[in-house]
Amino acid sequence: MSASVRLQAGYAHALAMLQLAKPRVVALIVFCAVIGMLLSQPALPALRLLLPATLGIALMAGAAAMLNCLLERALDARMLRTAWRATARGSAGRGETLLLAVLLGAVGMLLLWGWVNALTAWLTLATLLGYALVYTLLLKPYTPQNIVIGGISGAMPPLLGWTAMTGQVSPHALLLLLIIYTWTPPHFWALALYRRADYARAGLPMLPLTHGQDFTTLSILLYTLLLTAVTLLPVALGVAGWLYLLAALALDGRFLFLAVQLHRQYADALARRTFSWSIWYLTWLFAAMLSDHYCLLPVS
Repeated sequence: MSASVRLQAGYAHALAMLQLAKPRVVALIVFCAVIGMLLSQPALPALRLLLPATLGIALMAGAAAMLNCLLERALDARMLRTAWRATARGSAGRGETLLLAVLLGAVGMLLLWGWVNALTAWLTLATLLGYALVYTLLLKPYTPQNIVIGGISGAMPPLLGWTAMTGQVSPHALLLLLIIYTWTPPHFWALALYRRADYARAGLPMLPLTHGQDFTTLSILLYTLLLTAVTLLPVALGVAGWLYLLAALALDGRFLFLAVQLHRQYADALARRTFSWSIWYLTWLFAAMLSDHYCLLPVS
């Protein structure tokens, strides 16, 4: 084998290993964490905290994703959505995947412990273990409420960002966590609806399989109504102003419209559109909250 071929093979393997860290998911986690960092401060936070906190959270999120892929490699191999992963194909060894995940997690933990604060380090470690072990091994395979119960791990990033800057958990940080926690079920159930055949092949008890399509679409609608109420709490509590309020109403209105349509006349294409919208929804909602924070437009 020539040097160029070996180089190409090494590059392809490195890229496959990187994909096990779910970079797009990590990007959303980092975005939410940085929003928490910025919202926790009246001005821009110091880079000496922001940079190691961001990198540490990103590395530990990547480690959690790799552990998830390792533990679910047999399930992933049965699902079209995940069969391409290196762990599912067998092109990534269990030893190297575990070693890389532990290495990423250890470096992330050291960054948070040494350059940020111990509270953030321990909370991030708890989030990693909650997702990679509790959700993956205990919740996802055994209960259709896996998303609801396990959603706490996915909702942690803005709280982690907040504690990284302040060293404490505040009610405002918990409010950010509550928004993501309430957003998680309609987001994932929309995915589970149009991917239900995949989940059936994997033998996972997702809500559309255990309770049916109508129950799932009704659950999405009810959780979206709850999400609408929760996203208005920052205004009601006086921590957000008109800019955020207008954006939240517009975003919630679109989400509710899709949820109503999904329940009234289900189609896989509409479920896919709802899932896609939910990602943009969260991104724009937090961007609006951040813009409002720096525009200083309180409701009076």
